[in-house]
Amino acid sequence: MKYIEPLVWGTALVFLACQPKPQEVQTETIQVVKIPEKVVVYQTAENSDDRLVQKGEYQLVDFGQPTEIQPCVFIDPTHKFQTFVGIGGAFTDAAAEVFAKLPTEKQQEFLTAYYDADKGIGYNFSRTHIASCDFSSASYDYIAEGDSALATFSIDHDRTYRIPFIKQAIQAAGGSLKMFVSPWSPPAWMKDNNDRLHGGHLLEQYKQSWANHYVKFIEAYEAEGIPVWGLSVQNEPMAVQIWESCVYSDTEERDFVKNNLGPTLAQAGMGEKKLIVWDHNRDLIYQRASTMLNDPEAAKYVWGVGFHWYEPWTGGGMQFDNLKRVQESFPDINLVFTEGCVERFGMDRITNWALGERYGHSMIHDFNAGTVAWTDWNILLDENGGPNHVGNFCFAPVHADTQKGELIFTNSYYYIGHFSKFIQAGARRISCSTSREVLEATAFENPDGSLAVVVMNAGDEELSYHIWIEGRAAELKSPAHSIQTLIL
Repeated sequence: MKYIEPLVWGTALVFLACQPKPQEVQTETIQVVKIPEKVVVYQTAENSDDRLVQKGEYQLVDFGQPTEIQPCVFIDPTHKFQTFVGIGGAFTDAAAEVFAKLPTEKQQEFLTAYYDADKGIGYNFSRTHIASCDFSSASYDYIAEGDSALATFSIDHDRTYRIPFIKQAIQAAGGSLKMFVSPWSPPAWMKDNNDRLHGGHLLEQYKQSWANHYVKFIEAYEAEGIPVWGLSVQNEPMAVQIWESCVYSDTEERDFVKNNLGPTLAQAGMGEKKLIVWDHNRDLIYQRASTMLNDPEAAKYVWGVGFHWYEPWTGGGMQFDNLKRVQESFPDINLVFTEGCVERFGMDRITNWALGERYGHSMIHDFNAGTVAWTDWNILLDENGGPNHVGNFCFAPVHADTQKGELIFTNSYYYIGHFSKFIQAGARRISCSTSREVLEATAFENPDGSLAVVVMNAGDEELSYHIWIEGRAAELKSPAHSIQTLIL
């Protein structure tokens, strides 16, 4: 007579071919999936009042093998990938100045909308800039001209708007908010073009001083009670912009990390700060990552590779496969979306549904390519898409009408919320695929065991489909131009 121990949920031990009182037991580890019984659907859809609303609860029933004429979204939690860090946006001078112009009750509404996990969309990740950027009212530095010893270093400029703004956001987020910091340009006198703007290169004699500058900034912000989780080397290091910018070639950035910034962080006791390289578009990401990460002395300081989404303006397309090439070649590196916004602001486009669909498309495919964190650009701008000291006005998910003291929530806010509100820090991406091109989807298993599946339909027709897991399914409807989050 054989003795067989019953299976239990989770990792099961199967006792094979044993006597009733076995002396030795051979074991095999098996991953067993507990099939959800129901799915709860949250939806945002064009030509409706649906904005992150719960649409219903549906039972999963035995379904078996789908046919080719039955559209499906398939999920398989037995295969897990990258660990999710968070989603958020950038605290720019522009956002802070606009926030300060709002009535107190609107300020609270704004903070709740972004950072409250229950009443809002639960942002838990953020970015800010070191010294001025284009979304500042004017250019500025933290040190006096010629002060390579950084004796005059001061963040007094930021104490007027930006630091109070960030502190309120941290409080609204429950007291914890991961933040990375990025420079747009060293001071003009540290560069070969003697200009904060229009590109230029960091001069050799100031590389160590500039590396020390990152440490000074981090120390100053943390002294204000604002923890700094990480940093990037340079915003858009291949762009010669009409605003603050600085160019690094692949080897220049590699050698600056290897010889200056990496060792300086380590010596300052900041080796745990997450150092992100590249911080530019997907088009060159593999070439830049490989130059950095194929050098062990540079790679040992690097936590992640950052990227933006602005390729359509250069004709390169979205190029998600380039992210996959980085992930395949360097599986231990972390991919981070560090900036994106819809450019060329106009109030006549504020309700354009394509704004949100740009976010949904990018976020789904970035996560499916291995991205661990996703950062929007300005979290708030005014009715003109600014302020901006060089006039390149852009969209944000939320705008303020500063004349009326009102907030305008674009559909981008809701599209981002379909991810940030439901995917928990520490979640693992799981296998997910669709049987129709019009359905774009990604899926995560949260630390509490729930599954969060985001499904977007950017097509012009409603589509019925099944959410399918281990032979069970529920039939759902995806409206035209909609996004859904399914919680199983």
